[in-house]
Amino acid sequence: MTAIISVRELCKTYDNGHQALKSINLDIAEGEILALLGPNGAGKTTLISTICGIVTPTTGQVLVDNCDTVTQFRHTRSLIGLVPQELTLGAFDTVFDTVSFSRGLFGKKADPQFIRQLLRDLSLDDKKDSPIRSLSGGMKRRVLIAKALSHEPRVLFLDEPTAGVDVELRRDMWRIVGRLRESGVTIILTTHYIEEAEAIADRVGVINGGELLLVDEKTALMQRLGKRRLEIQLQTPLAAIPPGLARPGLSLSQDKTCLIYSYDPAAGSSDITALVKAVAALGLPLQDLQSHKSSLEEIFVNLVHPQS
Repeated sequence: MTAIISVRELCKTYDNGHQALKSINLDIAEGEILALLGPNGAGKTTLISTICGIVTPTTGQVLVDNCDTVTQFRHTRSLIGLVPQELTLGAFDTVFDTVSFSRGLFGKKADPQFIRQLLRDLSLDDKKDSPIRSLSGGMKRRVLIAKALSHEPRVLFLDEPTAGVDVELRRDMWRIVGRLRESGVTIILTTHYIEEAEAIADRVGVINGGELLLVDEKTALMQRLGKRRLEIQLQTPLAAIPPGLARPGLSLSQDKTCLIYSYDPAAGSSDITALVKAVAALGLPLQDLQSHKSSLEEIFVNLVHPQS
């Protein structure tokens, strides 16, 4: 697939000496959904702001549609829609006027029909004549999304779009994201709801301390870095793991009633059959067997906090 965004050796150091980005290299394909994960202060918002042309890089280059975001800012910015974390809206303008004005800022001709349909898609049509100050926080978030889509961008950045919003808006948001993807829009999102990234993203990037630790297809990432866990629930507690069962990756639960065997399926030899046979040979009465696969959240935590 053709890359609509290319980031090369991107660094950003602020005047106070803080290095927010460290040699970031990233290609984002046209039409894909990329989830960018990282703890607070990892550099997610700085990276997004730099790609959008809001923050000037210290060194390196960002290309959007093969155009430089510094020297060709006007063109590249017109291709991008941004939904920021903060609710930055005027208090007295109406919803319709606010969204229409955003469209005009990017040099797009007035299109009331398009704006009305956009507001319908975001369940804002009945609020089109309401002043912004009268809206709830969730409705204001919808207006921000409408503003970002008002000029029909090819790339949409969603910076923590569902933080602090209700379940209904989150559901509407992902429906809209799905439709935008079908129309060919490239979507980059940051989120603290990792289950959302797991459900919707094609690829996942993990950033921490200003460094891009990895970018990979979601399925490949979970296969490569994920682990499996077999839990053998016993009917009676054990004082300790019997010598005949001891092996790397096997532990005993805190209440002494469950043998927990962690293994890497990519390693080829998990020794599960031998373990279960050994448990049976010792005459240990079983209550239950459960298998657990690492979630994206567990992989993320292990990448960002490897000692935890």
